[in-house]
Amino acid sequence: MRMRRTLATALPICGLTLAAGLAFAAGQYGPGASDTEIKIGNTMPYSGPASAYGTIGKAEAAYFTMVNEQGGINGRKINFISRDDGYSPPKTVEVVRKLVEEDQVLFIFNPLGTPPNTAIRGYLNENKVPQLFVATGADKWNDPKEFPWTMGYQPSYRIEARIYGRYILKELPNAKVALLYQNDDFGKDYLIGLREGLGDKAEKMIVATKTYETSDPTVDSQIAALQGSGADVLVTAAIPKFAAQAIRKVYDIGWKPTHIVSNVSSSVGAVMKPAGTEKAAGVISATYGKDPTDPQWQDAPDMKEWMARG
Repeated sequence: MRMRRTLATALPICGLTLAAGLAFAAGQYGPGASDTEIKIGNTMPYSGPASAYGTIGKAEAAYFTMVNEQGGINGRKINFISRDDGYSPPKTVEVVRKLVEEDQVLFIFNPLGTPPNTAIRGYLNENKVPQLFVATGADKWNDPKEFPWTMGYQPSYRIEARIYGRYILKELPNAKVALLYQNDDFGKDYLIGLREGLGDKAEKMIVATKTYETSDPTVDSQIAALQGSGADVLVTAAIPKFAAQAIRKVYDIGWKPTHIVSNVSSSVGAVMKPAGTEKAAGVISATYGKDPTDPQWQDAPDMKEWMARG
């Protein structure tokens, strides 16, 4: 099925009747948009191994509710339809097809996860449905020539890992580095970036790598194997469930590497507290947003407003 999707019809041409002109002025739209409503589709892992991210979908729903309470967008109310895909690509395909073909959404907004977004990218581009602000930092989303209807927004995993590689090279030049990463484009981009950051010393400094699947129950065995490599720096490129497990296991087995965790698992509430704050002490990470569970933002005006609305 191929669909042509536009926000409005083409400009009126000479000779249209007055009635037709008035109809155009009132607005003639493609699927998902009208004079009174904008339908936005979204997928989130409200269940499954990445369910910690479900909070994002709830926050987005609350934001759009606020927008609607303030009159919407040029008088149009937002109908935000967010569905659970369990971080399972086959389920994401099923859910997105329903959003497009049954719910008739205008676009898919902020769908989360590298594997789920990979599964729907071809379908959405074939049908010319915008896949906007993809919630993953894989480099593959920057491909407007092949996939013009897909647009990412998160910082690049590869660049982030490159920065950490350079940090290690500068601050810990004699380090033995181990990497735990998710076995998909997220993790593979991280490995590429880490090697780039370490430059010509990468082969010598990276002494071990281990991957995990999101279907794995734990990463305990991977952490034990990485400890056995003799590494004194551990880089973890994992989603919250597995990052928390890694932090906890590192502590429990008495391993004390310099531990760097990717930004996708920098949340205090979703990662550090579940791991155990005492076990997470000393972990190095970064973030591009304000974590509401981080006390350093408690007096920020925008955070106070957000908390008041909670």
